[in-house]
Amino acid sequence: MGQMVEFGVNGTTAGGYLAVPSSGSGAGVVVLQEWWGLVPQIKAVCDRLAERGFVALAPDLYHGDIAEHTEMDKAGELMTTLPPDRAARDMSGAIDYLLSHDACTSSTVGVTGFCMGGMLTLRIAALEGDRVSVAVPFYGAPLGDDSMDWSGLTAKVEGHFAETDDFFPPEAVNALGEQLRAMGKDVTFHIYEGTGHAFTNEEDPLGTFDEEATATAFGRGLELLGTIA
Repeated sequence: MGQMVEFGVNGTTAGGYLAVPSSGSGAGVVVLQEWWGLVPQIKAVCDRLAERGFVALAPDLYHGDIAEHTEMDKAGELMTTLPPDRAARDMSGAIDYLLSHDACTSSTVGVTGFCMGGMLTLRIAALEGDRVSVAVPFYGAPLGDDSMDWSGLTAKVEGHFAETDDFFPPEAVNALGEQLRAMGKDVTFHIYEGTGHAFTNEEDPLGTFDEEATATAFGRGLELLGTIA
């Protein structure tokens, strides 16, 4: 359903995977990768969103590099060496591309992402302000990051997190939610009982895929994405 595209970013070029619904148009959604990179599973998320009527774009934040599920050390290295400024520019460029695309009918975008992409979902929503109206992070958030400036966050946020997760512990997730709500932000975080990190990844790289929890989380996420204006 989708195809690789290129878009301009501050005088340079970035790329990504774009999926457009069969109707030819819909609201725009940016999809942010896990630490594995822009792998087929993330492209499949874009395809599923297109099947539901969204124009979905997953920027290639690693610029062509990926890690296989057997290469967790490489995935960790790719994530930790990703230049934050470049990632922010690429995500912002992806939003520019979507909002200017003929198929995109919305004046704002939604953003969703997984693991590293969940964390980046909240970061870009805070950076981009009113251009992001909906944010749906999955088991990822900038926890304990005192440098985060949340003043620009205006999106409605609904996050989906695992009960057992050493990367993003639910106690810290709930504390962040309380912090953001105290700042007047519209934030809801769901913790899914009996789940582990990456529980919606059907390729099951960590042995934690949970079909029932995935259906519930995706259903909630699609409902919120449906409010993109």
